[in-house]
Amino acid sequence: MKKNTKLILGTIGALTSIVVFAVLLFTYYDGQILRKNEEKNSHSLSSSVGSSQKNTNSTSNDSSTNIDNSNSISNSNTQSNTQTNTNTSTNTNTNKNTNSSSNKNTSTNSNKKTNSNKPTNSNSNVTKPLTVAETVDRKLKEMTLDEKIGQMLIISVTGTSLNSTTKNNLTKYKPGGVILFANNLADYNTTIQFVDNMKKTSSIPLIVSIDQEGGKVQRLTSITGKLATNIPPMFSLGKMDDTNLSYSVGTVIAEELRVFGFNMDFAPVLDVLSSEDSKVIGTRSFGTDPNLVSKMGISLAKGLESKGVIAVYKHFPGHGATETDSHYDLPVLSKTKAELYDKDFIPFQKAIQNDAKVIMIGHLAVPNITGDKTPASLSKVLITDILKKEMGYKGLVITDALNMGALSKNYTEKQIYEMAINAGVDILLMPKSPESAIKYIKQSIKEGKIKESQINESVRKILMLKYTNLKTDKLSTSYLGSKAHKDIINKVNQ
Repeated sequence: MKKNTKLILGTIGALTSIVVFAVLLFTYYDGQILRKNEEKNSHSLSSSVGSSQKNTNSTSNDSSTNIDNSNSISNSNTQSNTQTNTNTSTNTNTNKNTNSSSNKNTSTNSNKKTNSNKPTNSNSNVTKPLTVAETVDRKLKEMTLDEKIGQMLIISVTGTSLNSTTKNNLTKYKPGGVILFANNLADYNTTIQFVDNMKKTSSIPLIVSIDQEGGKVQRLTSITGKLATNIPPMFSLGKMDDTNLSYSVGTVIAEELRVFGFNMDFAPVLDVLSSEDSKVIGTRSFGTDPNLVSKMGISLAKGLESKGVIAVYKHFPGHGATETDSHYDLPVLSKTKAELYDKDFIPFQKAIQNDAKVIMIGHLAVPNITGDKTPASLSKVLITDILKKEMGYKGLVITDALNMGALSKNYTEKQIYEMAINAGVDILLMPKSPESAIKYIKQSIKEGKIKESQINESVRKILMLKYTNLKTDKLSTSYLGSKAHKDIINKVNQ
């Protein structure tokens, strides 16, 4: 019996030793695994600096897995310690190391997450600048109907300085722009101040326009004190048949306009003369060849726009063969649609292909196309069906001056606005007054004769042009009548 008892006790002792040894061995390898995980995490953290967000996220996920493993191992050790009281001090130290490593990994991973998230949070707090389209959409939502209609008007002004009438028209009715004539220009300092003062009245960039074609239609030569360069007629420039020279003349015109703050020029004239003896347009045209008119006119326009002045191509569908002056009465053009496409439409079609931003519609009737004597400027057939749909024009459409006899003798003021807008016009040039224009257009909207959506569409296009192409600053007065400009012009006069 004693012998058996001894054998049993010996066996128990051996088994106990084996268990203790196994626990110690397990604890040792446990510590080794944790140290390797710690080194791996430290290495991952260092490697993640400067890496892409994708790598950072991947490393963070790996570290999270390591934390879970460390906690699992730590819990396993705790259970072993609960079951076995042998070598308490060894297990205590091991658990301390395990917890320390686990805490360190948790801290490291926490810091890593904080660092990787910090740029994201920082970027989310930065307000991105609005795009032009977003700026325009926001403006449209803020504007009243009166203000929208006002943007569709370019009005004439009185005097050579900001008098009470002009100031009232600008501040109360908020037109999209103004046009100046020779009688609005005094000495160059007064003119500069006049333009500056008008621009200051508007929170939306103001179009300041003028007719500066050259020859008999140029306004800057009326300015005293410091003389502008005298621009020759476009017919003389056309005879040179030099597109580079035409471009240079465009830059001369634009630079001198920018001295005063003008940002839109009603030029070039794309009317193709039926003969050199045509009197209505005459020397305002580049010539009788539609291809010559196209290339010279487009080159001049590119020169204008290269120096910050928006070019307005005129007068669609073409005044070159008319015998009546639309300032006094309605010209009637007997050409067919095919004949117009064969000659008069060519310069406008090529201008559209060269990113024409604004096209002016003339006051002339083409009964073989419209079926009646409706002026082109009021004709949906000519503006929407032909110019926009057939020819693919996407830019702004502006009328010729609305106070001209071709319209005023045949239509009421309300009819003119109503028909022009429904025809596809975006900008009404020189209405009788901004007050009456807004009143009549609102009345037509109320009566259902004009859709407000048409107003919104036109104003959106106007604002897009203003916020992308309209210059509001000026150039130095040293450009005015400079030797460099005169040298370019002298090439035309040779």
